[in-house]
Amino acid sequence: MESEIQRITEANLHDLFYLDFVKSEFELHGFRIDTLAFDNESKGFVIIEYKKDRNFSVVDQGAAYLNLMLNNRADFILEYNESSISSRNLNREDVDWSQSRIIFISPEFTKYQQYAIGFKDLGIQLWEVHKYSNGLLVFNEVKSSSTKESITAIAKNNAVARKVASEIKVYTEEDHLKSINDEVKEIYSELKSATLDLGKDIEIRPKKQYIVFRRKQNFVLFDFLKSKLRVWLNIDINQIIDPLKKARMERSGSRKTIIGIQDRNEVPYALSLIKQAYERS
Repeated sequence: MESEIQRITEANLHDLFYLDFVKSEFELHGFRIDTLAFDNESKGFVIIEYKKDRNFSVVDQGAAYLNLMLNNRADFILEYNESSISSRNLNREDVDWSQSRIIFISPEFTKYQQYAIGFKDLGIQLWEVHKYSNGLLVFNEVKSSSTKESITAIAKNNAVARKVASEIKVYTEEDHLKSINDEVKEIYSELKSATLDLGKDIEIRPKKQYIVFRRKQNFVLFDFLKSKLRVWLNIDINQIIDPLKKARMERSGSRKTIIGIQDRNEVPYALSLIKQAYERS
């Protein structure tokens, strides 16, 4: 049942998607949002919809909900503030509306639906949930086999989709790499490959400011400067083994330890620190 999927998802929202729960069944202007959440990392609101019926357009419905959000920003901020999920109130400037997105959760998506999300500027994600006889639930993200062109070139007659695409930005690794020098690109390529070899449970999430490597939670973030790569480790500096004392403490949220890398010779040592953050995650 959709209600069962919703109940379980909302109860485990932070572990599943690293999101904060805001409101269940949020009604606004004739729309009913199943779950409203907030991503503290990207500073964007996230709408979650649960589906059992496969006969719906992810693009049309996704764009409609995102357009609702972008046209009623004050209502979403008010709902956040009244939910008391944080000790401080959220202001309009605290929200990055370009990072708004919608997640559809269903036991199954059609090939057409999977193909339809492959646009580079559409903030829509599909997640399949499967229940097994022993009570085990598995959530898997469904990704398009290819990232196509901008949806604005395809949806010429869909004014809502074009408006949403003009305001929402989905970031890729290429966005971060295009303005840095070749040496930093090579350093990142080596570290990326070695980090992924640490385990098969790692996923890569490009964000606006950095690229996240996540296990059950984020364990390392790569931040790109023109001639240097900064590595943020989600591990307290007092818990890390750092004989060369290359790491320093940074007091900003969950990114507790930072190291800077300018030379490829530093990659093996940096990886030894990344591995410790991975194992603790």
